Amino acid sequence: MTYLGGEYDVIVIGAGHAGSEAALASARLGCKTLLLTLSLDSVAMMPCNPSIGGTGKGHLVREIDALGGEMGKNIDATMIQSKMLNTGKGPAVHSLRAQADKKAYQFRMKEVIENQENLLLKQQEATEILVENGEIIGVKVHTGAVYTCKAAVICSGTYLKGRIFIGDIQYDSGPNGLFPAMSLSDSLEKNGIELQRFKTGTPARVDAKTLDYSKMVIQKGDDHIVPFSFETDHIDMEQVPCYLTYTNPETHQMINDNMERSPLYTGDVVGVGPRYCPSIETKVLRFKDKDRHQIFIEPEGLNTNEAYVQGMSSSLPEDVQIALYRTVPGMEKVEFMRSAYAIEYDCIHPTRLKPSLESKDVKGLFFGGQINGTSGYEEAAAQGLIAGINAAQYLRSEQPFVIDRSDGYIGVLIDDIITKGVDEPYRMMTSRSEYRLLLRQDNADLRLTPMGHTLGLISQERYNQFLDKKAAIENEIKRIAEVIVKPTEENNIILDSLASSKIRHGVTLSELIRRPEIKYLQTKPFDSERPLLHWSVVEQVEVMIKYEGYIKKQLLQVEQFKKLENKYIPQGLDFRTISGLRIEAIEKLHEIKPQSIGQASRISGVSPADLSVLLIALEQRRRNSETHKGENRNE
Repeated sequence: MTYLGGEYDVIVIGAGHAGSEAALASARLGCKTLLLTLSLDSVAMMPCNPSIGGTGKGHLVREIDALGGEMGKNIDATMIQSKMLNTGKGPAVHSLRAQADKKAYQFRMKEVIENQENLLLKQQEATEILVENGEIIGVKVHTGAVYTCKAAVICSGTYLKGRIFIGDIQYDSGPNGLFPAMSLSDSLEKNGIELQRFKTGTPARVDAKTLDYSKMVIQKGDDHIVPFSFETDHIDMEQVPCYLTYTNPETHQMINDNMERSPLYTGDVVGVGPRYCPSIETKVLRFKDKDRHQIFIEPEGLNTNEAYVQGMSSSLPEDVQIALYRTVPGMEKVEFMRSAYAIEYDCIHPTRLKPSLESKDVKGLFFGGQINGTSGYEEAAAQGLIAGINAAQYLRSEQPFVIDRSDGYIGVLIDDIITKGVDEPYRMMTSRSEYRLLLRQDNADLRLTPMGHTLGLISQERYNQFLDKKAAIENEIKRIAEVIVKPTEENNIILDSLASSKIRHGVTLSELIRRPEIKYLQTKPFDSERPLLHWSVVEQVEVMIKYEGYIKKQLLQVEQFKKLENKYIPQGLDFRTISGLRIEAIEKLHEIKPQSIGQASRISGVSPADLSVLLIALEQRRRNSETHKGENRNE
């Protein structure tokens, strides 16, 4: 028995990190939005590590914030420790990472969602997508209610036919002991959406009072906390420490002795796991030459004794897990609060998505997050934001919002998965971007805030503040290029104290800052008229001056990239009609349906020779079209 539950513009299925961003974006853009979740207690839940950010991932969070998303603000309000990673390297790979109070993170995001205009949060299991004439028209839930919509976003995470593995124990479940979604997969396949099976895992949560931190190395946060959100001016808090310890040969021997009891190696787990976040069993097998692996103890919040044991993800039997953990220094008497486990789940083939994250098979149906074959909260949130924006764009019959590879890591992420596909859970890393010196986390607002403002997700007040910051950066760069430092004895003494060579003639302040050993703030003695600037302005000024030459080179590379991206391939082009293309290239081009020569060039199986053939064919089509138009005009 079914009944009409309500009529909506957009329905978002799943309220994890992807679904939260998708629903908020859709609602903030004026769409009447329904957000469905299996449990109100799982909104923005962190089923794995209690942190946001990290190498490459911190870039995504700052880009989400620059576009008007919520993740950056949420972690700023609920973090308990913050660190900037990779500070010994160049600014392109600096990445923020913050430990979160898991429950506080969930509760704040749920509160934001519940109080968002145009948005209703409802606990219901979506069991069926309703499609008519190849277009989404609604969603049916387990109670029999049908909710109609004009667009939908599926952000189901790891819940689709989720199955938990702990040794030889297997059972249907979502993450963290929540119910799985057992029906929606069949509905997707019924509508022509092919699925694949992936796997991820998580370590045990242990009782902190059973740990001996004196045998571990304390890991403190940074003295200066850099916020994720460009709207957060500063964060002042007492930070909670993490701790570092290591596995040892005894740990590894125990794993080897019990490997036949791991479902990863018995064949029970068929899903493909993440290469960049392997289980402890996989690490021991893969890196036989290593006699130890790092283990981090991370608190899960301020009001709980649960601690996350990063680096010891496992699906071994529980008795083996406990014995295994107790071989690690500081964990000799450890007690488990939650066991480690592996989880298998259904996800789609993301090559069946457009750059807007709309399905190529069902109009108005968008996908975001782990259902697209990615891993991580940050990757999920980034996709959810774009999917939510484009659901609204779809309803307004406006052009899809697409970030290309030269504009943001979000663009790299989406382009990678829809063009290359995924044969394992995709994780963002700075090495995936060919323009990473331009796509730094510190300049995400300069790159993307104007786009967020145009979309309507960045308020005029925030945009005005952004313009003020941008002007301050430009004015300071211009000013210090005109400040002359004279070769006085006093100035050379200062330079000598900075381990920098003396000057024999006048140089600009910019020239001094370009020296690797000199920072902007250290040039204050040479600059009596320096204005008082916000630290974020100073950061931009220094980076843009020090790396000016490299930045110019990357801008030239982007210019060449744009030329190929702007060579569009007509929609509906039958690649089989193009003489000279190899069979493999035809198959790949037909499957992906690239929108430009640039995208075609990144498809595995399409060679430079194939691209040349394709370019010639497109040029011939263009000339034939112009000739045909000319003949019509003559008539």
